[in-house]
Amino acid sequence: MLNINKTIDNGTLIYTLSGRLDTVTAPDLERSLQDELGDADGLILDFSGLEYISSAGLRVLLAAQKAMNGHGSMKLIHVSEAIMEIFDVTGFSEILTIE
Repeated sequence: MLNINKTIDNGTLIYTLSGRLDTVTAPDLERSLQDELGDADGLILDFSGLEYISSAGLRVLLAAQKAMNGHGSMKLIHVSEAIMEIFDVTGFSEILTIE
């Protein structure tokens, strides 16, 4: 299960995620991002409550990064050690902005 909380602050879209971003839940996040990213100057993904991310979740992050490259910035915050390890192993830590 994935809980998605969206807020907007001065044109920056902030998604706070909790639970699991996997094959079942990734399409929900992808749809939400597709609906909202067009108007956003920036995207912040708060992973403070995220417990797990699968390859399907990684694909959504890559698509969001590509979408934001055209018109704004994207960063991930509060990434747990376990998820950071996944980013390191897959090389995502080199292509995403993680604070």
